[in-house]
Amino acid sequence: MSVKYSKGNSYPLGATVTKEGTNFCIYSKGATVIELLLFTDKDSPRPFQVIRLNPDTNKTFYYWHVFVEGVGHGQVYGYRAFGDFIPEKGHWFDGSKVLVDPYAKAVCMNANYSRKAAMRPGDNCIHALKSIVIDDSKYDWEGDKPLSRPYSKTIIYEMHVAGFTKDPSSGLDKNKRGTYKGLIDKIPYLQELGITAVELLPIYQFDPHDAPKNRINYWGYSPVNFFAPHNAYAMDKNDPTSPVNEFKDMVKALHKAGIEVILDVVYNHTTEVGPKEGPTINFKGLDATTYYITDKENNNEFLDFSGCGNSFNANHSVVRRMIMDSLRYWVSEMHVDGFRFDLASVLSRDEYGNPSENPPILWEIESEPILAGTKMIAEAWDAAGLYQVGSFVGDRWSEWNGVYRDVLRRFVKGDNDLVGSFAGCVEGSHHIFKEQEDRDPNRSINFITCHDGFTMNDLVSYNGKHNLANGEHNNDGSNDNFSWNHGNEGFAENGETDNLRQRQTKNFFTLLLLSQGTPMILMGDEVRKTQHGNNNAYCQDNELSWFNWNDPDQNSEMLRFTKLLIQFNLKHEVFQTERFWSSKARARRPIITWHGVEFDYPDWKGNSHAIAYMLTSPNTGEQLFIMVNTFWDKLEFEVPEPTIDAKHTQWKAIIDTGKPSPYDICSEEDAPIIAHGVYGLEARSVVVLQSV
Repeated sequence: MSVKYSKGNSYPLGATVTKEGTNFCIYSKGATVIELLLFTDKDSPRPFQVIRLNPDTNKTFYYWHVFVEGVGHGQVYGYRAFGDFIPEKGHWFDGSKVLVDPYAKAVCMNANYSRKAAMRPGDNCIHALKSIVIDDSKYDWEGDKPLSRPYSKTIIYEMHVAGFTKDPSSGLDKNKRGTYKGLIDKIPYLQELGITAVELLPIYQFDPHDAPKNRINYWGYSPVNFFAPHNAYAMDKNDPTSPVNEFKDMVKALHKAGIEVILDVVYNHTTEVGPKEGPTINFKGLDATTYYITDKENNNEFLDFSGCGNSFNANHSVVRRMIMDSLRYWVSEMHVDGFRFDLASVLSRDEYGNPSENPPILWEIESEPILAGTKMIAEAWDAAGLYQVGSFVGDRWSEWNGVYRDVLRRFVKGDNDLVGSFAGCVEGSHHIFKEQEDRDPNRSINFITCHDGFTMNDLVSYNGKHNLANGEHNNDGSNDNFSWNHGNEGFAENGETDNLRQRQTKNFFTLLLLSQGTPMILMGDEVRKTQHGNNNAYCQDNELSWFNWNDPDQNSEMLRFTKLLIQFNLKHEVFQTERFWSSKARARRPIITWHGVEFDYPDWKGNSHAIAYMLTSPNTGEQLFIMVNTFWDKLEFEVPEPTIDAKHTQWKAIIDTGKPSPYDICSEEDAPIIAHGVYGLEARSVVVLQSV
């Protein structure tokens, strides 16, 4: 079997399908020869044809290209790059290694795949990852488009695609568990909960074997490339193109349900890890000094600002273009609604690793028209100490608010000297984003927990991490958790302890949903999911990490509370405003005033554990009075009369976390009327009154 081929074009990069065949193009500045390998199918041990690209006819500048007649959608292919192997000069060319196309839209990992074969000397063709030609025009989107919902009306649910349905308790067919299609079957649960956006842990193709010995990469934070959806999440394991279609099916189904899709993306490092211990899969074998930040004065050693062995050279012109092409592809062809950028501060470093005041890649992402309607969320720090929460560049980036997380954890726990910081966080963290007066406060992504750390249940059940199962002698994972076990470590020995933990969990949720900013909930927190104290479950692809579908029944009280709380948030205008709350009457802005156990007298002293705030809507004439007691004894708060207008003369107690279910949260119709005067808050509780 042989094919006809000709010169081809230097653009577009990747494999581009036409009626006559496919144009292949790949970048490599330092290679002396490039070979294109064509395989009969994903399980073929050897290519049926090797096309050696002639540098005189099949190379334009640094781009190698060839047009192959008669091949198209589903064609399996790979590359070999020949050249100098001089690591100290940044050259890692090794023609014995089969390389993945950085622009491949699908990647095949068959049963013979071996990461070790990409690390040790010799030909790895039998054991290599392969690229797949994809023709996106074949898919019928049925009119689907990204939803473009504003942050102000967004409730984010951070989740793992596979972990959501992989547990047998999901009730799904075994082949569907842990897949894009499996998630589709559970969309009604997300709708009922009130979720408006899912933030998916990495789904770009990654190597599950990129983990320490005898462990697995479950989270996926080490991508192979930036265009291919992870193939293990596809239900059809035989068709190498199925990950693309099944991912699109999932996006389309979520959109029909009114739920946006945000991808957690990793453009700061790749699966090739460090130069010596890492495999040669694509970028390193095509041009290491282009794709990675290396120490030019120290034998081109890979610099590591990600904590994962390498740092992507995002501000190199070629790499920057590839990242932009990737983002444009996921929006225009895959219809995603936004991105959360892992360790985004790495992207602010220049080609030498120095922080840049105006990093080109970040400004280019911000100004790209195709991305204008998408959500851009930065994890505004990196593993080398660069922390940019409140100072991240640009005018439209949102930020994971790590300050909010830590302050809320400590204040609810009962630490001192936090009441002022707590108030600032509730107000949209204006004290953190103080340089941006016109900033949308909803660009603060507020969260208490995320994948990286304790679950909410474990936050109130453990004083310390319990990561022995990870095989690193409990040395991995954060030591700064600001957690409290409420009397004993782990499982509650008595009902009183568990009731207090339940109350504290409700307090966290209540304050999260009643703060200004966009709330993010970790998968399973609404049903008190536990990881038994493991705060770094990156390698736990098992019941420890998976969503247990028995939990919604066993923790129905917490689930009910969360559902009604989300409804409360989405119902009230004060939480949908796109301007910061103001302490003074200003046009179109809700007013916030602060109080203590005595109305009009907030206690800002360091040992204060009680605070209240009043929210007044300028348009609806409605007021909310929120009282917070993080003290260990019951406190009585002075309750004023509603003051906004003659239509709202009474209070109703919508939320009281100190009361048992179903009195902990009520609908407006069922909530009891509260006379002004005094309201007693149980120890460690939050109460929300609404004017009627």
